[in-house]
Amino acid sequence: MIVSIRLIIFGDFFMHFSCDFFSTALPSIEFDGAINRLVSASGFAVDSRKIASNEIFVALSGKRSDGHDFIKQAVENGACGLLIEKSRRNALDILSKQELKNIFILLVDNVYESFLTLARSRRSQLTIPVVGITGSVGKTTTKEMLTASLQRAGMKCVASVGNQNTLLGAAMTLLRVRSDDVAVICEMGISKRGEMAELAKLVRPNFAAITTIGHAHMEGLGSLVDIANEKRAIFSQFNETSVGVINGDMAVLSAVSYQQPVIRVGCKMANQIQARKIHHYPHTTTCVIKIYNERYQISLPTGHAGHITNVLTAIALGHLLGIPHALLIDVVQETHCVAGRFESRQAIVNNGTATFINDCYNASPESSKSALLAFELMESRGKKIAVIGDMLELGVKAPFWHRQIGRFLRKVPSLQLVIFVGTHMQWAAKTKPYGLAMIAVANWQEAKVVLAEHLEADSFVLVKGSRGVGLDNIIHSFCSTDAPLIMTNEHNISGVMHV
Repeated sequence: MIVSIRLIIFGDFFMHFSCDFFSTALPSIEFDGAINRLVSASGFAVDSRKIASNEIFVALSGKRSDGHDFIKQAVENGACGLLIEKSRRNALDILSKQELKNIFILLVDNVYESFLTLARSRRSQLTIPVVGITGSVGKTTTKEMLTASLQRAGMKCVASVGNQNTLLGAAMTLLRVRSDDVAVICEMGISKRGEMAELAKLVRPNFAAITTIGHAHMEGLGSLVDIANEKRAIFSQFNETSVGVINGDMAVLSAVSYQQPVIRVGCKMANQIQARKIHHYPHTTTCVIKIYNERYQISLPTGHAGHITNVLTAIALGHLLGIPHALLIDVVQETHCVAGRFESRQAIVNNGTATFINDCYNASPESSKSALLAFELMESRGKKIAVIGDMLELGVKAPFWHRQIGRFLRKVPSLQLVIFVGTHMQWAAKTKPYGLAMIAVANWQEAKVVLAEHLEADSFVLVKGSRGVGLDNIIHSFCSTDAPLIMTNEHNISGVMHV
């Protein structure tokens, strides 16, 4: 089923924030301050350091900090209003009379729950397509390609910013929708059982996709089958016009019956949207994309095998949204920048340059193996080094999966040195190939020192590990923010904080 977005702009819903909107969603809300400025509010922000002018600061209370303690900073950085709890009204005492005069105050019983309620209210008003994207890996790149396709087609849309894929992130996305938007794209990630069902109740996607299923967050989600079951809850709020997209190459997804129509994507001939005749090269992948009966020869700007699934999923969702196939094919062949996912940066080393492959946003067994295979394909005139950190949240299976990574290094014969970082990687050190130079360290600080001793001009360095290991600090240490970004391709199997 194809939906033409150009025909889905029902009415002219002009979304300016108003007292009516807030009081209807939150009957117990109280207003104070320059409430006339409410109509000029452009959106919400939860980080007082990054708030944009005319945004409403949401003073969330967390385990580590309380947003009410950063009200002053938010106002100084341009907040036009505050969403705070009635019990914390005294937090306003830090503001000057002039500051209080220039902002409006929204007082609620519970900031977090009230914010989600506002998002639910906003979702109930939407008549444009809402797309949900989940999967153990590949969500962000798929989202970026789909967003770029809509924009190329001249269709304004709202998409999750960065990796905002939690309940809070989805709420922020929904509350950014304006009258001229024709679609919403929500990245949806989970780390515990039951979270996807809650996300689906908030987002209520008309179309949704599961990119792939991998071994990530097993502590909170369980086995591969359990993870797949949780992911499929993204379809739980579907109606009679909804359509899903699944990875048809994965039995854990394709061997299941669905109540709603699904489009299967993958390399197998049974899939409606396929990739055939695939050839991987150091920095490119060529293949034939088949969209039902149409065939397109394409060249992707990455040698990473996992990127294929992202491409097929984005094409399937674009097909459902009525985007011309030729346009979709053009967009997926471009480079889509996603920080921390197999992006390549340069560093100045010994009167020369070294290349760093930054893939340390997060890690899983699948993402680590896939990154290593792509790294093996890359040609280098200098030493090839891998800095590999712990894969976190694998539960009791952690020793097994880390030993597997050690064994897998046999498939990377061009690797000359591996630096294992963390406690779990001690297991990988026990199974690494005989003859491969290895150094094991406890943390990223020690890894940085060791790497500096072995780094030389023309070196190629892969940095891969879970976010909690902090390997991104190594990237920041060697690669300045002004250093050239050579290529920025997220692959399908790059782990994330929520999967």
